[in-house]
Amino acid sequence: MTMNDTALSVGTLVAEPGTKARGHVPADLGTLTADIPLTLVNGTRPGPRVVITAGVHGGEFPPIDAVVRLADELEPSAVHGQVIICPVANPPAVYRGRLNISPVDGVNLNRVFPGDPAGGPTERLAAWLFTYLVDGADVYIDLHCGGIDQVLRDFVGYRLTGDPDLDKATAELAGSFGIEDVIIGLTPEGGNSHAAAARRGISAVLVEVGQLGQRDEATALRRVDGLLTALRHLGVLDQDGSAPAPIREWVWSAGVTAEATGLWYPEFSFDADIIGEVAEGDLLGRIIDPTDGREHTVHAPADGRIFYGMHGLTVAPGTELAALAVPWDADTAARADTLRAPGLGAGSDEADPRP
Repeated sequence: MTMNDTALSVGTLVAEPGTKARGHVPADLGTLTADIPLTLVNGTRPGPRVVITAGVHGGEFPPIDAVVRLADELEPSAVHGQVIICPVANPPAVYRGRLNISPVDGVNLNRVFPGDPAGGPTERLAAWLFTYLVDGADVYIDLHCGGIDQVLRDFVGYRLTGDPDLDKATAELAGSFGIEDVIIGLTPEGGNSHAAAARRGISAVLVEVGQLGQRDEATALRRVDGLLTALRHLGVLDQDGSAPAPIREWVWSAGVTAEATGLWYPEFSFDADIIGEVAEGDLLGRIIDPTDGREHTVHAPADGRIFYGMHGLTVAPGTELAALAVPWDADTAARADTLRAPGLGAGSDEADPRP
């Protein structure tokens, strides 16, 4: 619980109690400096400190749009606690690369948290974000969507830590966004920001809404509504009496990566609402060599629902083609050691060899 009788500050940006401050804070990345945009909302009453990030990857426009709208809407007089909003956590990737990897060093920021202050530029950026934003939070919300080459079903993800109180609080937070599907990572290991936060004892979730990087007002407003609902659940905003929506819990069963270079022709639909279920051995698609037409078939390595898939035409070995999840129930829990999380390809941010 944050007592709101002191200033909220990140670097040189300061918000006194009952005020909102907006500006850029420089992050030293060794070979360059990144200006990190922030909005600090310092409420007038005690409550949690909530940190919300977007723009960890390039080409993911809806979450950036949504948190800018949220920053405009939040008024300190209505806030219990403190809210820190970072709409563009990775300026090099967002403004120059529009890909999951940074154009500066080819590193995926959401694979190297909590970062290394003596490492390369992206590792230093992760360390800066973790030190100055995430590590001081009671709650951390990281917003993503399907990038410019990905179809994706909306979901919330979080990691189990083994701390029953923390896991319960995070499960309740995950269910508060009005998103039906919640995917559970079975350990907090890995370089994702929300996994690193969970290891630090912070209630942390990943929220994926939208696909193909498409910016549209309806998706942005839907995301703002979900964030406001979550902030009410956390007590940051006054309750409105609404009941939580029902959820379905899932766990990753497998990831599918390309084993050849070529043109990708999936068999599954590009409509995120009907991407559908597959059984082990089902044909997922074909990779065609553009020179001689040789065909490499890709089959599902396990049963599951496809939660994200590659929409882009050109792929190389290691490109994430799809990720599968199965319902989390007693039967699944009994065979948890047979489940395989998605790999280190270009897919969702739950994609990590350590689930």
